[in-house]
Amino acid sequence: MKTSINTQIAFTYLVSRKKQTAVAALGVTFGISMFIFMNSLISGTNDYFEKVTLSSTPHIRLYNENQLSSDKMLYKYLGTQSINLISNPKLVDADNRIYNPNSVIHALKQHKQITAISPQVITNVICSNASIQRNGNVSGVNILEQDKMFDITSTMITGTVQELSSNPDGIIIGRGMAKDLNLKKGDNITLTASNGAVKRLMVTGIFQTTIKTVDNTRCYTNVSVVQQLLQKDRSYITDVYINIKDYTSAPAVGKQLEALTGYDAEDWQSANEQSIAARLIRDVIANSVVATILIVAGFGIYNILNMTIYEKIKEIAILKATGFAGTHVIAIFIQQALFIGIIGGSVGVFLGWAISLTASKFYIGMGNVSYLPIAFHLRYYVQGFLFGIGTAFFAGYIPARKASQVDPVSIIRG
Repeated sequence: MKTSINTQIAFTYLVSRKKQTAVAALGVTFGISMFIFMNSLISGTNDYFEKVTLSSTPHIRLYNENQLSSDKMLYKYLGTQSINLISNPKLVDADNRIYNPNSVIHALKQHKQITAISPQVITNVICSNASIQRNGNVSGVNILEQDKMFDITSTMITGTVQELSSNPDGIIIGRGMAKDLNLKKGDNITLTASNGAVKRLMVTGIFQTTIKTVDNTRCYTNVSVVQQLLQKDRSYITDVYINIKDYTSAPAVGKQLEALTGYDAEDWQSANEQSIAARLIRDVIANSVVATILIVAGFGIYNILNMTIYEKIKEIAILKATGFAGTHVIAIFIQQALFIGIIGGSVGVFLGWAISLTASKFYIGMGNVSYLPIAFHLRYYVQGFLFGIGTAFFAGYIPARKASQVDPVSIIRG
């Protein structure tokens, strides 16, 4: 019964100051709508850049790192009776190949997390057409496996990956390189390796990722072509690219693969630390702006309730004189604050969705970004509404405590 009366009194106070209530509710509405919009925008932007990153970077790269010369060999022959030191250690001369690649790949396929494996040979070359030369890097791959991993087909502007697969002397180049060397599909391009080896190949396709450094330098050809350029045997593999089911767990899976194969594993997060740092910075900026807006909205509710207490001080004293306890008075003003939070939160959720939907239709038209990237995740709408209610509660609690401590005798006498 008391709860019902408390609610009625709270509602009466709420509607008696319609303009002030509307202003406080609008503050919550604006805060929540901006919370939803900013998080949707930042999440959409992060998802876009993550997608771009993973379109050219494997979840995990397995490779054979150069090793510094160690004292293991000295201890093996000289024993442990003496202290063996190597001054100014140097990198051990090695070709950094993945030894027994077929056995390694077979072992990797047993791992339940792995969804795709692409062994390859990568080297830097000079690409030339007649007298025009450009620096580039060529990846010798099984193009069909590489396509499953990175969806190269979606970036092809002429030719297909199947044409490269069926042509042992074919090559796919980026649009930037094709433009610089004045090449089109069917033309010939010459690759020169650092050891002086030369290979003349036919352009079977041209791709465009809109990432300038990739489009200007990267080429795809068959594994055997790069092995011939480097004058290596047919088992020579320098890298194994791996994709897994949950790409966010790449660091943990990478450590497992290091233990399994004995080779070094680099996860995509480590390979793109600058992008990860930029993502964290964007998140901090967005959350700081939203927190500021919600705090301002909270002060608005606080001021409204303070004014209500000042104006209704005698009525509060009468309520306490007629038997209302301090907890009942707190309940009245907390409910008033929550009413404001619910009204502002409900409108704010809808407004946040409307702003996000409108922004998602904003045309960018640069690179492969057609429209402003916006992510519509239910959790942002739930979080926004709960944050609005929480802000209203804490903003109303201090004035409510103040009202509960009113001395009815001194107020009525005064």
